[in-house]
Amino acid sequence: MQVRKKMDKGKLDKAVAEAAVEGTDPAGENYRLLSLAVTGELARKYAVQPRLIEISALENEIIPERYQRSIGILGAAGQKKLLASCVGVVGAGGLGGFALELLARMGVGKLIVVDSDSFTESNLNRQLYATEKNLQEPKAEAAVKRIGEVNGAAEVEAYNLRGDASNLPGIFRDSNLVLDCLDNLPSRFALEKVCSELGVIMVHGAIAGFLGQLAVIRPGKPLLSAIYGPDAGGAEKGIEVRVGNPAFTPAMLASYQVGEAVKILAGLDDVLPENRLLIIEMQTGESFQIELSAVK
Repeated sequence: MQVRKKMDKGKLDKAVAEAAVEGTDPAGENYRLLSLAVTGELARKYAVQPRLIEISALENEIIPERYQRSIGILGAAGQKKLLASCVGVVGAGGLGGFALELLARMGVGKLIVVDSDSFTESNLNRQLYATEKNLQEPKAEAAVKRIGEVNGAAEVEAYNLRGDASNLPGIFRDSNLVLDCLDNLPSRFALEKVCSELGVIMVHGAIAGFLGQLAVIRPGKPLLSAIYGPDAGGAEKGIEVRVGNPAFTPAMLASYQVGEAVKILAGLDDVLPENRLLIIEMQTGESFQIELSAVK
């Protein structure tokens, strides 16, 4: 049996350093950078994942050019943490499609997508990955294709199934964080329980009409019962089936979800406090927080 040799990290780091070039950022500051093309060449040469090349670069204060505009808020250390992270997204439709897009562009190293649905014509008004040409295509499969086009360094696992208590623990066992981009309450409650058991933070998001809501749910501190009521777990759909969802609401709320995820993963400040529900009302332009009491 052939045994693959372990990569010599020192050799890889040296190759990355030698391939870096000098650049100037928009503020006029000099920095060392690694282009997308060179990253790909090094990954092929050393038979490693592109994100390992990017991590090596960041460890040596070399900026992969694709992330140059993110470094101002993340720093090299924060960007490295994103590349080393695994994020699960349940639901790849309105909220989930935009969330996956943003996570990939921010450089999250591994994404796990769970969705059992396929695109229909009614998805075209708001779901980023729905097009006239891919109707009936499974949403999870479309997400994999799109992420590969946006960020080839990101690893993607897709599950074309409905997540529940029997399969989600295995799917998310290595995740650092999970985004709730679902559209039904039974699945949300099941996901909250699984995340708590796994010790993983869940970023809850829901939309209806002009309205979006967000909560960061820590393990062992469930909030969905406080938000929807202790008996709401059996209700299949919420108010969104009556008021609908326009194109802009999922884009807005997904941005808030990913913003919270990035702060958590990169170790930034001002994460939404526990036991808080953030409400964003786009029609009036208002936003406010509601303090909740956890219901177990």
